[in-house]
Amino acid sequence: MKSISQLTDFYYKTLYPTLQELEKDRQAIKNRVVNIGIAYTLIVLLILFLLYDHFDFELFIYIGFFYVAIGAWIYKYLISDYKSNFKQKVIAPLIKEIDENLTYIPNRHLPSSNFERSKLFTTRPDRVSGNDYVRGKIDNIDIAFSDFHAEKRYENSKGEESWETIFMGLLIVSDFHKKFHGETVVLPDSAQTLFGDLVGAWFQAHNFSRNELVKMDNPDFEKEFVVYSTDQIEARYILSPSLMQKLLNYKRKTKHPLHISFIGGKIYMAIEYNDDMFEASVFHSLLKYKIAMEYIGTLHLVISIVEELKLNQKLWSKV
Repeated sequence: MKSISQLTDFYYKTLYPTLQELEKDRQAIKNRVVNIGIAYTLIVLLILFLLYDHFDFELFIYIGFFYVAIGAWIYKYLISDYKSNFKQKVIAPLIKEIDENLTYIPNRHLPSSNFERSKLFTTRPDRVSGNDYVRGKIDNIDIAFSDFHAEKRYENSKGEESWETIFMGLLIVSDFHKKFHGETVVLPDSAQTLFGDLVGAWFQAHNFSRNELVKMDNPDFEKEFVVYSTDQIEARYILSPSLMQKLLNYKRKTKHPLHISFIGGKIYMAIEYNDDMFEASVFHSLLKYKIAMEYIGTLHLVISIVEELKLNQKLWSKV
């Protein structure tokens, strides 16, 4: 895999001029979306005015539903070519520059079985979606990743359906080709953040949906992460001081919640984002598009973790 500095040069020398051209398209599409949106809203308001004498709450609900549904369809139609061009001209070249052995499939996502096998989340999803699926090898390391959205369905006593997000962000799986003896999971330390060190530590130790709590000897790491494992010794071998520092540095730099597990012969990583990483924005300038460099940094983290673990003689002499 090329260095971050090499990929940064590629981004600014090759991709940035493309982004400048796409920025002109974005501004034109933004104006078109706004103008059509205003016209569409005025038409709906006119319909409501004409139906005023027959107006009731149920009719208002129906019109509101169709207003949102049709508006969403119009918006997707207006930006579809722009989004496609962005992925073809920016994302696809970036993936190939990272490593020519990677395959990019924009409309697919990582198989949902990886989400459950990762054991990063205890809630089983009822619906998954995603896109920007990448698979292949980086420095002879098997890797696959995509945007991934997992949701849980709920129904209240009235039969009304709602969906709650379990995870939304970047999901990564790397085949390590060496089998871990136990299962180790590293999660964001939300308990201590919410309840403080004393109460938070109690909740961590009494999380019955998880394996045994592992206390690490890095206080800064303990403030950001909580570790559970079926094998205390192996967990400490995996999470060496340098590896803990890598995870800590990444978390501090990106500010995104990070989940990682070491199970079987694979490493799973889930990084939370509020939206799709590689969806081109219509209402924000593409020239401020910095997510690509964050993406590159994430892949470098995954590769460095795999390489470090391969060289961890204490870990493999134990197994």
